[in-house]
Amino acid sequence: MASDHSFDIVSEIDQQELTNALDQTRKEILARYDFKGVSVEIEHKNDKDKKELVITTADEYKLKAVMDMLQGKLLKRELDLKILGTPKNEPASGGQVRSTIPLVAGVSSEKAKSINKLIRDTYPKVKTQIQGEEIRVTSASIDDLQATMALLKSSDQIDIPLQFTNYR
Repeated sequence: MASDHSFDIVSEIDQQELTNALDQTRKEILARYDFKGVSVEIEHKNDKDKKELVITTADEYKLKAVMDMLQGKLLKRELDLKILGTPKNEPASGGQVRSTIPLVAGVSSEKAKSINKLIRDTYPKVKTQIQGEEIRVTSASIDDLQATMALLKSSDQIDIPLQFTNYR
């Protein structure tokens, strides 16, 4: 068997699952007693150049509670928590707190280079090729490809969510 096997590494957010997680979080907030009479706003901005969540609530304690609920809903929907970037908290009008959380998707060229280096250092027989915002990984051995996937899933150096597609 001289044919090579391959898969693609991508970083995408399932928008439908994200919307479902946000809707479930909003419903839970309405049902919880400790949020009675408290204004909580969760906004999903999905522009071409800027994808982010904006959470506005009464205070830091409520913000932390909303974040915990949201993270739980994301995990139940099998979304990686790495899609949530570093939040930027700031005071909002009326004594409220606003948190802007960027959504992380796509493999940047710097991240792609570091992933390539990690794969090449660990598995020299595996070939990688950057194709825009995805990386094609090729090898003659299926075992090497599976080991590469396991390496990427367990690596601390990668701080973006990764999915593996086009497995052939």
